[in-house]
Amino acid sequence: MDITVLEMPLDFGANRHGSDMGPSAIRLAGLKEMISSLGHKTVKHFSPMQIPPQEYENEGNPKAKYLEPIVTACNQLATEVEAAMSVGSFPLVLGGDHSIVLGTLAGVSAYAKTRGLKTGVLYVDAHGDFNTCETTLTGNIHGMCLAASCGYGIDELVNLYKPGKKIDAADVFYMGLRDIDPEEKVLMKKAGVKALSMTDIDRTGFIDSVRKAVNYLKDRVDFFHISIDMDALDPMFAPGVGIPLPGGLSYREILLLAEEVAATGKMCSAEIVEVNPVLDIRSQTARMAVEIIGHLLGKTFY
Repeated sequence: MDITVLEMPLDFGANRHGSDMGPSAIRLAGLKEMISSLGHKTVKHFSPMQIPPQEYENEGNPKAKYLEPIVTACNQLATEVEAAMSVGSFPLVLGGDHSIVLGTLAGVSAYAKTRGLKTGVLYVDAHGDFNTCETTLTGNIHGMCLAASCGYGIDELVNLYKPGKKIDAADVFYMGLRDIDPEEKVLMKKAGVKALSMTDIDRTGFIDSVRKAVNYLKDRVDFFHISIDMDALDPMFAPGVGIPLPGGLSYREILLLAEEVAATGKMCSAEIVEVNPVLDIRSQTARMAVEIIGHLLGKTFY
């Protein structure tokens, strides 16, 4: 498989900075070697971002901080994601904070709509990222990105790259939720997203939960994007993230999830975000990200 690696060193969307160095950390942790060892070919590896560092930009609207540079960067990303898919290359997007999913989904959606295809999202995250300017407690756009992709929120985000929502909320499946704002939860339920919190997973069992998620998407869509925030993992396995929370996924669980997703044959693109080398311990989180990518791309233990 041909793979286009898109590095997005963007950390405008969050309070805690350092995830802008995440793509470099993943690259240095052996990404190229992992991809090559699985028989895939990296046809491109670059950053489509052409904006100044966060420190040189104005915050702007406190309810949607750094809106303008985030929109600029995500438009650039969307262009490259659509271009990669149009020539049969698999987009692998490395963040950066989770606001970059705005660009990834915009590009995937544009490709799908021109071909009459239906797309979904498997969103692996401790957080819902389903706030709007009316519900946000922080004004950070990384907490609004999936809501905007589903058509909720301000026009600048909803209409990014192409007008209108990028994904139907009913075609979004969350795994690993364990920290959602009160009004955000109300909006998620109103929108109709599907979700398994960590408590749901504990009640049902992990493999049954994974199969529920992937089978739901397999039955509904032609292909789906997987977006993994590294804070979905327990900090024991991924300490270098912006918002570490106890009680997350284990090393074995995230790799099982990756293998089950790969086995569907319906994954059209992938994204790993929120690796923060400033907070990491001996590159543990970056190496974990490379391992996850490997299993998404076909690696197995036996």
